[in-house]
Amino acid sequence: MKKHNSINKDLLLGIIIPLGSALVIPLVFIFFVSDEPLKTLGTFFAGPWSNAWFTGNTLDSMALLVTSALAALIAFRGGCFNLGCEGQIYLGGCAAAIVLLHKNSLPGILILFLAALAAAITGGLMGCVSGVLRKKLNANELITSFLLAASLIPLGDYLVSAVLRSPEMNLLATDKFSSDRLLFKLLPPSSLSVSVIIILFLILLFQLFINRTAAGYRFRISGAAPDLALFAGIDPAKRFTPAMAVSGSLAGLAGFFAVAGTYGMCYQGFSGGLGWNGIALALIAGNEPLLLIPAALVFGSIKAGASAVMLSAGFGFETAAFIEAAVLLLAALPFGIRYLRGRKL
Repeated sequence: MKKHNSINKDLLLGIIIPLGSALVIPLVFIFFVSDEPLKTLGTFFAGPWSNAWFTGNTLDSMALLVTSALAALIAFRGGCFNLGCEGQIYLGGCAAAIVLLHKNSLPGILILFLAALAAAITGGLMGCVSGVLRKKLNANELITSFLLAASLIPLGDYLVSAVLRSPEMNLLATDKFSSDRLLFKLLPPSSLSVSVIIILFLILLFQLFINRTAAGYRFRISGAAPDLALFAGIDPAKRFTPAMAVSGSLAGLAGFFAVAGTYGMCYQGFSGGLGWNGIALALIAGNEPLLLIPAALVFGSIKAGASAVMLSAGFGFETAAFIEAAVLLLAALPFGIRYLRGRKL
């Protein structure tokens, strides 16, 4: 019982520190930097929700972040560490773009389904490779997933800048997708699409899986306590490949949401740290699926608030990055405390 309470305490600490700092750091930063701190604070906290455009974009960025975080979380819960989410998102988006740009007479809804499938398969195969190497050769999936993603990102750059690039665009980007090949917008003119509903459904599905099914229990116990799983006759190694494959598939799906929902096209480097932020968010949420939602809402508000302040108060582009970095640094504090106590991370 004492150990269980300690685990809950650590989980609570790991959530309160980063989310609390997400509220305190902007207050301190704006108070010392802004000439009109009260006005700037109002813009920072109210700006992301001041109209349909800001609100929709904030929720859309939250949906992308939650999808990336859920991908990382599934790997964690299966006893793995998927460090290739960034590349899986990028390559998944490129695969989706190939399908969405293909000229044919198929219905738009079918093309969207095929594009989502292509993105999920691309990311899933990348994750699957690391899972198989972990199971068969005991290769560290943290290293293999990172190296595989890093080696394939230049391929995505080549596809976007050479093969798929639009001759009419100044950016390194594809043509814009036709309107019937875009995800349905929930709050126009913002970029919010049905992706937010899909990811909420996937979170609920995974929550039910790990807590309400026998297969989910075996999956959960294999990742949380592999020695106990072996004692109970459960082979944790059988979960490595599925965990990494599903994780990669969700990361690829985040790429599909980005190109077909948020941007309406695929441009070079569109993932922009989304995979890394997703890993951080999964850790902050204590690998609890339902806690991803409030955590992402806070971080989405920080990004949108920093953008609003940048536009209205003349803050530099590095404002959001500074605040996010400070919050993530504090988010790592509970893990450092546990390490100093000599506990297993």
